[in-house]
Amino acid sequence: MHPTLPRLRDSDFPAIRRGRLTTLQANLGYRCNLSCQHCHVAAGPNRTEQMERATIETLIECLASGGITTLDLTGGAPELHPDFRHLVTAARALRVRVIDRCNLTILVEPGQEDLAEFLAAQGVELIASLPCYLRENVDAQRGKGVFDASLAGLKRLNALGYGRGDSGLVLNLIYNPQGPELPPEQSGLEAAYRARLAETFGIRFDRLYTLTNMPIQRFGSTLISKGQFDAYLALLKSAHCVDNLDAVMCRDLISVDWRGRVYDCDFNQMLDLPLLTDGGSPVHLRDLDLSRLSGLPIQVADHCYGCTAGQGSSCSGALAS
Repeated sequence: MHPTLPRLRDSDFPAIRRGRLTTLQANLGYRCNLSCQHCHVAAGPNRTEQMERATIETLIECLASGGITTLDLTGGAPELHPDFRHLVTAARALRVRVIDRCNLTILVEPGQEDLAEFLAAQGVELIASLPCYLRENVDAQRGKGVFDASLAGLKRLNALGYGRGDSGLVLNLIYNPQGPELPPEQSGLEAAYRARLAETFGIRFDRLYTLTNMPIQRFGSTLISKGQFDAYLALLKSAHCVDNLDAVMCRDLISVDWRGRVYDCDFNQMLDLPLLTDGGSPVHLRDLDLSRLSGLPIQVADHCYGCTAGQGSSCSGALAS
């Protein structure tokens, strides 16, 4: 059990239920070329968990059955999975929107020299992590040299048409706070990013998403070690906005881990809180009846306040923007 779970489990978060499923989010594995402090997956170069080919094929079968309009690929660095390109190509052939949650530095890693061109050719939408437009802040949070590598990746994407607005190649950036505080207002920060990146580096992007750091995994453990966990959780609870409940991502999304097990969201996946069917047991994707998910209760705990605090937070940024 992760050390943060006992602190989160006895929760007064409001009960919520699932709506219509539109998005299948798949975590292809926890291996990553980075080890970021805010990573709620605790991914890194030494992680070996990886989705099997049979589960990849089950993902494709689910997409082919209809109803799911978006495949959201995450990790770790999902691009490091040997079947990443096979999955992307199959999903796009089914006319499914594909999102790649990219750390940008992967685009300049040895062996990935043609990755940007592949993503552009497939029309993959990118949601890329860039937690600040200042080198010192990014390197402090993600590792020395990450800012420059991220800029190199962004410039390569811009050269292919990403972030141009009229190319159909969508490039969105993600901001995470560096510490235990809520992110600033999204539209204002987006304007600051846009001005700084364009004026200083000639870089363009479509949208900036602000995400609240979740008190789980690596970030949660850091909070505990610094004696900040309870204060941060109190901050999230005090900023709870009931209006955000209708828009939380878990209502229309399922999250599949590298073993094929299904969760209400990526954060529940990291806490091992599986999606519970009406039979009351955790379920593997191959055994899941997608048509029977609507109306099922969503597993909640105190970390869910991270999605409803202030302007709200989801995989697509602020809920109230």
